[in-house]
Amino acid sequence: MSKYRRAVGALLTGIALAAILVAPSPSQAVVGGTESTRAYSFMGSFQLSYPAPPRADQHGCGVAVLAPQWVLTASHCAGRNPTDAKVGVPRDWKVRVGSLDTTSGGEVAEVDHYYRLATSRDEGGFWGRDLALLRLRTPVQAEPVRIASTTPQDNTPVRIMGWGMTCDDVDNEACFPTRLREADTVVQPTSTCPSAEPSGELCIGSPDGSVAASNMDSGGPALVRDGDQWAVAGVVSGPDASGKTLFTDVTRHVDWINGIIGGTDVPPDDQIPDVEGSVDLEGCAGSVVRTSASGPRDPALVLTNGHCVQGERPEPGTAIVDQPADRGVSIADRQGYPQTTAHAERLVYATMTGTDIALYRLDKTYGQLEAEGARIFRLTSTPVRAGDPLTVASLGARHHCTAEAVVPHLREGGYQQNDSIRYAGGEDCFPGYGDSGSALLAPDGTTVVGIHNTHNAEGEQCTDNNPCEVDRNGEVTSTRGRAYGQQVHTITACLAEGSQLDLSRQGCALTGGSGAGVGAR
Repeated sequence: MSKYRRAVGALLTGIALAAILVAPSPSQAVVGGTESTRAYSFMGSFQLSYPAPPRADQHGCGVAVLAPQWVLTASHCAGRNPTDAKVGVPRDWKVRVGSLDTTSGGEVAEVDHYYRLATSRDEGGFWGRDLALLRLRTPVQAEPVRIASTTPQDNTPVRIMGWGMTCDDVDNEACFPTRLREADTVVQPTSTCPSAEPSGELCIGSPDGSVAASNMDSGGPALVRDGDQWAVAGVVSGPDASGKTLFTDVTRHVDWINGIIGGTDVPPDDQIPDVEGSVDLEGCAGSVVRTSASGPRDPALVLTNGHCVQGERPEPGTAIVDQPADRGVSIADRQGYPQTTAHAERLVYATMTGTDIALYRLDKTYGQLEAEGARIFRLTSTPVRAGDPLTVASLGARHHCTAEAVVPHLREGGYQQNDSIRYAGGEDCFPGYGDSGSALLAPDGTTVVGIHNTHNAEGEQCTDNNPCEVDRNGEVTSTRGRAYGQQVHTITACLAEGSQLDLSRQGCALTGGSGAGVGAR
């Protein structure tokens, strides 16, 4: 679970989920817990190879067995699919159940389907509905756990458990226990958890937060006694500002669970968009681009936003040219899983003046990437015009837009871009946070004609995350919700053979070039 549960708007997007399950929360251990002395047949570890948690055992979340072929976890755990799909087929997911240890014992089963009760896109809201069912490819012999018959009252004793972090250092393997930990605590009044949604969430833990769930305990159960057996009443959803833990109340969603497990109300698979070629830059998107002069032996180039560079952004009026880089690059297949990977070893160019672009040079050639099945796009040499159809090729979706207008100037936080592209397209065109750097594709699906970079979030004028338009008469306007991309046709004139940048080439008008009149740093 993440301390960013309600603070980060992009919490449940496909690009953010990798961070959710690895980011340290404020104070940790199954907080106040001890190692379990005996295994629980129904308790399991949800393990993934993509996106891989930063621990050798690949544990990301807890699960509880409800039926021989079904386990219960949190929706945001199953949201670790590249397109944030609600229902679908995962890749390389498995659970280990009935063991105290994440690395041995018990039963191991592959996951062949996931069903999420809610996603961040749902109109009904996500909080209080953070549940998912995982169907196993083969049944397990483990004895299932019951669902509690009713919402537990305040001060009801509960047991929490999991393999969550025992300290805050994600680079320290000792912070990732392989042995199950547990703690006994109570249900607190919802009013004592200020982040809680009153309808659908349980507030669990000691009043001072000394007993609570930890990061990577997400999806694990809150157990109450039902006669001489345990029953699951809640599933770890996230931390509360008070230090206690918020659990989704499972008892409120029995009909949804039974409908899927019993086969009477099984939702269809989501239609997965074709996202082949999208490049994951951990917080931004990108694309591998080539010009007509690029050869198979030339180092491949990745295009993204100037504001997506690592370290300091280029200052207004400047460009960063030919600097060392050390950045992993994952190039997606059609379903968003990695087709291949490469390493960005050089930041060839970056600016946020005139346009908002960055070019990275990879350690692989175009020929090598093609041999590995990677999608490579052609970089345009002509500008986008008003009325042109566009597809925003983000990491988890394809947004179908039209260039509503080409804006003379776009200003945001001290930067100005020229001939910016304002989108239209209604519900089919909604790029937002996490989509920065996404290619704007022409109707042929292979030509990059622009790059998405910003949208006006609050309706403010010319501030960070609130770009404003400046027309040819100098009139300034801003409209909340409007999204914009940048032209990229000026790049081709500045690229020479061998993927080399030459800002002195005739026709090169990028910031820092001979025709731009602005010095690079």
